[in-house]
Amino acid sequence: MIHLNVVREGNGPIVVLSHALGCDLHMWDGVAEQLARAHTVLRYDHRNHGRSEVVAGPFTLQTLADDAAALIAREAGGEPVHFVGLSMGGMTAQALAPKHPELLRSVVIANSSAHYADPAPWRARVDTVQAQGVAAIAAGAVARWLTPEFVSTPEGAQAARQLTDTLVATDAAGYIESCKAVAAIDFREGNRAIAVPTLVIAGARDEATPPAMSEAMAQAIPGARLAAIDAAHLSAVERPVEFSQMLVDFWRSL
Repeated sequence: MIHLNVVREGNGPIVVLSHALGCDLHMWDGVAEQLARAHTVLRYDHRNHGRSEVVAGPFTLQTLADDAAALIAREAGGEPVHFVGLSMGGMTAQALAPKHPELLRSVVIANSSAHYADPAPWRARVDTVQAQGVAAIAAGAVARWLTPEFVSTPEGAQAARQLTDTLVATDAAGYIESCKAVAAIDFREGNRAIAVPTLVIAGARDEATPPAMSEAMAQAIPGARLAAIDAAHLSAVERPVEFSQMLVDFWRSL
């Protein structure tokens, strides 16, 4: 079993927050602050990210789902959790839900995708990181993650700096394997087997995973709800209060 860095806050129903590629659990700082007022919030660093273990060699998104399942079994004491994933975290949710429904009260899939028809951009990113390091792709990534209007504010500028620092500090080999795992996803059939309540959140200004990707996931998952938020790719960073309220409203309706 690999070591995953976990932070626990608050009291109440358990919520697990799963972050995006190249980020760490601090991506959720604003959301965790909101949710911890009435929930137990568990957020963690994926393998090869943050303070979690860097594991050599290839893996798949199912591996990340198995990591999450082991974490939930260990940290939640047998209580089903609300699992919230954004981008790569949302892919983790899609892999987790059909295989481990007994661990889940609900899933939220934000700013994510079920499949990439063209893996070429991912190959190009891998090639760049192999040749020049993670720093070479940092500016372009953060520009996709946040809207210019948000970055022009003091809060947004600070968020952009923190995200950049986190991405640049990510282990290059681990990041490359993560990119390869993301590029290979195909949850289009598996999503039809998700039987837990599901909310899909689209970023209206998300260029990395455009709203059409969220719409396709919501159509495939039985009974899934679709919501939109006026943000770019890291909607939970850009609009943490609104994002958190979407979650709470969804959970209250179950």
